[in-house]
Amino acid sequence: MVPKFLNTIDGRQVAGVEWFDSYNPATGEVIGHVAQSTEAQLAQAVAAARAAQPAWEALPDEARRRAMADVAQILQDNAEYLADWVTREQGKPLGGLGPAEIPGARYELAGCVAWTQAPAAMPLHDETVFEDDSRRDVMQRKPYGVIAAIAPWNWPLLIAIWQIIPALRTGNTVVLKPSEYTSIASLEMIRLIAAALPPGVINTVAGAGATGAALIAQPGIDKILFTGSGRTGSHIAGTAAQTLRPTTMELGGNDAAIVLDDADPARIATGLFWGAFLNMGQTCACIKRLYVPDSLHDAVVAQLRQLAASMPMGNGLEPGVAIGPIQNRPQHQRIVRLVEQARAQGAVVECGGAPADGPGNFYPVTLVTGIADGAALVDEEQFGPVLPIIRYTDLDAAIASANRLDLGLGASVWSSDPDRAASVADRLQAGTVWINQHGAVHPAVPFGGIKGSGWGVEFGLEGLKGVTRPKVISLAKA
Repeated sequence: MVPKFLNTIDGRQVAGVEWFDSYNPATGEVIGHVAQSTEAQLAQAVAAARAAQPAWEALPDEARRRAMADVAQILQDNAEYLADWVTREQGKPLGGLGPAEIPGARYELAGCVAWTQAPAAMPLHDETVFEDDSRRDVMQRKPYGVIAAIAPWNWPLLIAIWQIIPALRTGNTVVLKPSEYTSIASLEMIRLIAAALPPGVINTVAGAGATGAALIAQPGIDKILFTGSGRTGSHIAGTAAQTLRPTTMELGGNDAAIVLDDADPARIATGLFWGAFLNMGQTCACIKRLYVPDSLHDAVVAQLRQLAASMPMGNGLEPGVAIGPIQNRPQHQRIVRLVEQARAQGAVVECGGAPADGPGNFYPVTLVTGIADGAALVDEEQFGPVLPIIRYTDLDAAIASANRLDLGLGASVWSSDPDRAASVADRLQAGTVWINQHGAVHPAVPFGGIKGSGWGVEFGLEGLKGVTRPKVISLAKA
């Protein structure tokens, strides 16, 4: 019998009148029925969060920090159970941690623990912003109130944690809307961690885009956190603007990586490979355009092709699998379209380039050369296991190419000369520029995009500030 999965509202498990299916992208089988939230349940979730928020905010900060430590322990104790659901529902290999293991679902759960522990350890003190003989001005950080968090399907638990934990730590309550493609793992995670929190502090509503739209339109929402596509982000921003609600938006990227002519292809190959193909390329801050100097082009391609051939593809629950499926069929079809269009326009498919036979949304690691700016595969965020490699002869032109799109989440520079790489990094337009690594996020380091990749930051002290509003107490001295 296919199991059913419920929402958490006000500390209770709540069924739906209707249900929708969740699928295993490696097999195509239905793995669970998910409770579709009704309009009334949306209102109940927001009302529960609103009712719980004043008491949650009134707790001493140390009490909320202890609660976050309890949440981290629950995640640690249930890591294998949740990682199994991530692999079955999202597709990334179960994998593990360590240099010899694949960064997969266990890696995601380890990240959930780390990104729960880090905000709990960060102090957020009142700040004296001005003082003289006549006055003292102190800036406090106050919670917004009720946060609507809308999480994506690519890292369904980790990105939800990025949204939830800083909000809770600072005294907000949360209503989470997981992706309809990966609801089970998210609903199970919230069911478990809700046991460490007062009723109503964390709630879930499940459904497709209409559910998210209805959530952010609820009058009890005070701020919106969204990670997803620019198109959906634009709609959310428009709705939020009507009621002047603040938002934090992470809207993806088309990250460029530039290899400099002093780099060692053999030394950087593994970093480039996982920088591009972590989670089958389904990561906002993956390398999606690789610019390589003419003198190193063939050597870099050869190194990447060798790595691609060594990575087994299959069901992520099977041992030794490095590459899983694309999460959903529409995304799989998009990858097929972009590669076929590039091939028809004369690009060279160095490896991969065709969907795998059999069930599941499998598409092999694909390297495409003989391609340039203007091709859809270069200019659109492909969000899959395909990497266009663009040959260049002039570094200034390569930097201009990297900056030409209206996206700016991440970028990277690869070189044996740190000073030269830093000089190039300074010219790249992105929220984060990595040197000799890519996508290396850290819970203490602020992360966010510019241009069409969104606004606001997550992580670190700045991330905590992002889910609070400033309040100044100004005292006249006697």
